[in-house]
Amino acid sequence: MNAIAKPRGRLFFANPGPTNIPDSVLRAVAHASIDFNDAEFFELYERCVAGVKRVLRTSQHLFFYTASGHGAWEASMANLFNTGDTLLVIETGHFSESWAKMGKALGLCIDTLPADWRRGADLAALRAKLAGDTEHRIKAVCAVHNETAAGTVLDIAAVRAAMDAAGHPALLLGDTISSLGSLPFEMDAWGVDVVVGGSQKGLMLPTGFAFTGVSEKALAAHKNSRIPKHYFDWSEMLTRRHRSFIGTVPTTLFYGLAESLRLIEEEGLEQVWARHTRLARAVRAAVKHWSGNGQGPELYCQDDTRASDSVTAILMPEGDDADALRAVCRNRFNVSLGAGLNKLAGRVFRIGHLGDLNEPMILGTLASVEMALKLNNVPHRPGGVAAAMEALTA
Repeated sequence: MNAIAKPRGRLFFANPGPTNIPDSVLRAVAHASIDFNDAEFFELYERCVAGVKRVLRTSQHLFFYTASGHGAWEASMANLFNTGDTLLVIETGHFSESWAKMGKALGLCIDTLPADWRRGADLAALRAKLAGDTEHRIKAVCAVHNETAAGTVLDIAAVRAAMDAAGHPALLLGDTISSLGSLPFEMDAWGVDVVVGGSQKGLMLPTGFAFTGVSEKALAAHKNSRIPKHYFDWSEMLTRRHRSFIGTVPTTLFYGLAESLRLIEEEGLEQVWARHTRLARAVRAAVKHWSGNGQGPELYCQDDTRASDSVTAILMPEGDDADALRAVCRNRFNVSLGAGLNKLAGRVFRIGHLGDLNEPMILGTLASVEMALKLNNVPHRPGGVAAAMEALTA
């Protein structure tokens, strides 16, 4: 029996994370081991800290961890609160549910502001919720800036405005794991107290380390936190030379980070944001064209003002399997798409358009999806790739 031949050519990786790693970053990560207290490395480390702060748009504190973004979230919760404290989680999709589950596991009381995943949170309801909390029982508002599962973005500045309008003293925690380095984000200007980020998305690095930006207000709250912690303890970290990491520093990842920061600043952060907007509009134009027959795949996000510029979630017609379409793209065309998460499993596929990518990569991905729609007999209006090309050349 002959084995099924693997598709040739380079894998088109269109997942929303991890993302494509530029060749120059791969080469930088391949650096030989070095003592993390060596003067040469420490100079590089300090440059990386300053560079990440520029991307975060903050002049405040920064803590690094050897972990994924989930580790950074756990570190933030463990460092800020006490058992029984109440956090308000704004529902956005799978990842807001994930952070709520984590908070409960840490002994926190989680209150959720419910929302339609396809349309996003009602900020008027948030204002009313906070205004009604006259005893200031809510210690923090947790907001996922970019919900990868639903392909939606939450206006963090508007969340802060709602908190201020209610005169509420809660901390504002923001998840930028799939938005930082891809979408506009302003930690200090938007009044975000803690920002959670990871290496494997807009920063174009391997998965393996994460970070939190921390405001002075949040650092003051940390001093009163009694949730048990050690590896993630900010107080312990502040006693170390690197002001991060309890244990060995992942030195090779910092050589990669230095290169990814160089690439971002060479292009210009605002230009990086503009490129992501341009490519996202092309993807959405293709999907809207496919659904133009009234039966085809459609954008999961139903509010254009809240559509993500780093990932698009696409809802399949009733009865058609998103995972079957993903399998054709991967096995026949060597294109890897994101799966649907949580209640969207099998119903949604996702195209990640963040990090290191350009127009031909997007068009190749869209062409493969359109061929897979045809091969799987999914109803759609042909010509989505042409619609994307028109959006890119308008």
